[in-house]
Amino acid sequence: MGNSKKDSKTKNKKVPLKGMMDNVMEQFNSAANHINLHPNIRKILSITNNEILVNFPVKMDNGEVEVFTGYRVQHNGALGPYKGGLRYHATVDLDAARALAMWMTWKTSLAGLPYGGAKGGIKIDPALYSENELERITRRFTYALADNIGPEHDIPAPDVNTNSQTMAWIADTYMSTRPPAQRSANQHVVTGKPDGSGGLEGRDRATGFGVYLTIKFWADKNDMELNGKKFIVQGFGNVGYWASHFLEKDGAKLVGVQDAQGSIQNQDGLDVEALFKYNLANKGTIVNYPDSTPVEKGEFFSLDCDICIPAALGNQITKKNAPNIKAKLIAEGANGPTNVEGEKILMERGIVIIPDILCNSGGVIGSYYEWLQNRSGEIWHLEEVMEKLRNKLKVSFDKVYNYSESEGIDMRTAAFCIAIERIEKAYVQRGIFP
Repeated sequence: MGNSKKDSKTKNKKVPLKGMMDNVMEQFNSAANHINLHPNIRKILSITNNEILVNFPVKMDNGEVEVFTGYRVQHNGALGPYKGGLRYHATVDLDAARALAMWMTWKTSLAGLPYGGAKGGIKIDPALYSENELERITRRFTYALADNIGPEHDIPAPDVNTNSQTMAWIADTYMSTRPPAQRSANQHVVTGKPDGSGGLEGRDRATGFGVYLTIKFWADKNDMELNGKKFIVQGFGNVGYWASHFLEKDGAKLVGVQDAQGSIQNQDGLDVEALFKYNLANKGTIVNYPDSTPVEKGEFFSLDCDICIPAALGNQITKKNAPNIKAKLIAEGANGPTNVEGEKILMERGIVIIPDILCNSGGVIGSYYEWLQNRSGEIWHLEEVMEKLRNKLKVSFDKVYNYSESEGIDMRTAAFCIAIERIEKAYVQRGIFP
């Protein structure tokens, strides 16, 4: 009964994230070995707590019904409610959600937040659906998840192809299913909401600001001036744009951008704000931007630059393109953008990686502040939010950097060690029921 045109397009647009679970498990085991993690705790953290799959029908604008598949994987909740994004993408499946949920557990633990890790979404290409259809799909997905989410249980947030409007629909649907006296107390069932619907001022830029800050912190530690440094960004959505915005303010030069439609470059520098306006005006693509030349997809990561920011999907830096990367620093704006084989090559070449669970943690830290704001009924202003983010990220960065230096290990393993040790401590102190 589905729309055959949409069905065929979705099927033909699969981009499997094969190997993401293998990557996160190898990263986990490497850190677990380094800290001699207790075998029982290793068993617990190696698997997910809950995996929810829902199939739900939605009526399209033309009156036909399509059935969608949605996922929510809850990896671990030892430190608090599950926390993690919902993405709308053709690559969404259980394996991808498992890996991303596990990364979220490490990310929230590393940041010192009272959260566990979760991830999920809908297997869909949102570009094929109208705004009204996406609203109905989102609301029906929320209803299907039912009591598997909640402000003190599992708190979703925006991710790939979802935004503040998506979160507003989820919050409204969830609150509408609660008893009248409980509705206002459930506003923080999601974070990343619009400002007027309980959102946090500055949440839109929190992830990209965090990417910029970790680059800045690393540069300061290594006596490197950002002024005049060249950087490239894969993905010019919320994360890529804001990271570029703040880097440009520090004098760095954006020389290359890649999105799902193509790649561009200008070694003299691309104007970030002009490119952002062009992107908005051209249905979310930077292709054919006037002040640029096109770049072949496979050549993007080999562009001449000092800093590379993969801020799109997972498994983008691999053994195929890692040997040609010219950047001296990789700042992982996306989750799992570097696979294990690619990382080994980068490390052998002396290229530093600021790992995803540190680099892009500004988003979940911002989400935490929004959650707190909703719970307490406070309203924080932008300057206060940005200062809170800066302070929190500085603590996390210094912990990882210093641990890496003292132990003689890479920053990713250091970040994992710190994150896992915090969860291990919780299990040791509380014990295992029964």
